[in-house]
Amino acid sequence: MRMEFLQRSFWAATQQCGAAEGPCPESCQDSDLDCFIVDNNGFILISERPQEVGRFLGEVDGALVTQLLSMGVFSQVTMYDYQAMCRPPTHHHSASQPLVSPISALLTATRWLVNELLLLLLEWRAWGSWRGDHGAEAKTVFHHSHKHKKQDLLQPCDTAYPVFVHQTAVREANGTVECRACQKSFVMQQVPSSNLLLLVTDRTCDCSIFPSVLREAEEVKYILWGSMTSAHNASVKCSRMRSQKLRRRPDTCHAFHPEENAQDCGGASDTSASLPLLLLPLWAWVLLSQLLR
Repeated sequence: MRMEFLQRSFWAATQQCGAAEGPCPESCQDSDLDCFIVDNNGFILISERPQEVGRFLGEVDGALVTQLLSMGVFSQVTMYDYQAMCRPPTHHHSASQPLVSPISALLTATRWLVNELLLLLLEWRAWGSWRGDHGAEAKTVFHHSHKHKKQDLLQPCDTAYPVFVHQTAVREANGTVECRACQKSFVMQQVPSSNLLLLVTDRTCDCSIFPSVLREAEEVKYILWGSMTSAHNASVKCSRMRSQKLRRRPDTCHAFHPEENAQDCGGASDTSASLPLLLLPLWAWVLLSQLLR
């Protein structure tokens, strides 16, 4: 079923109240109403604004989701991602360190000068033959890619993020949200034989004082020691450190192994050209010349 057909069917259904009543006095196409079809996790499937489809309802209407959570229509569950990637923590050095030691400032300047010289040499080798706009464009691309690679350094981590689940026991609900100068009324009803919910809210009331309800993931920080740390937290941290180690190169280089026989390796210097293969093109040329006579 295409999304356009589903939306048309939904708008047509909201305009009919029943066989006896006929058309409804109010419908989702009214300018003072907002209608949403969301799933049991709060993601928008149908909206009057196409840019809202696929987004979480809390990002669009934080006041409505906050009220639904307080009424028990939705419940918040914390989920964990044990295969996430996070940015490593940045360690900022003290600003007074270069002032205390002149040697530190000299080393920093020397390191910067060497980096600039190496970068200049690399650019000259790679794009020395280019002229005009091509060289400038290539230089810009190089700087952008170099900066992008430095910013994309990630490491494995654990993250926690909230998930909102509809309580199936609550099939219908209605209420109001107290905003500053108005009350925002809403109605919720479950679509029969599905996990979808119909939400109708008042568009005229401004409830921007409520923040958006986001589903942002946060890195889980495991602490081994401390007065508030439990034994379970410490055991989980140790288990995660054993199973999730950062990849790095060996500290030492192993060029040989005691059980390895050096005579079994190499032998490329003993390779010689095959005489039949060298004479094969000559024979083919002689045979071809004889056939063409």
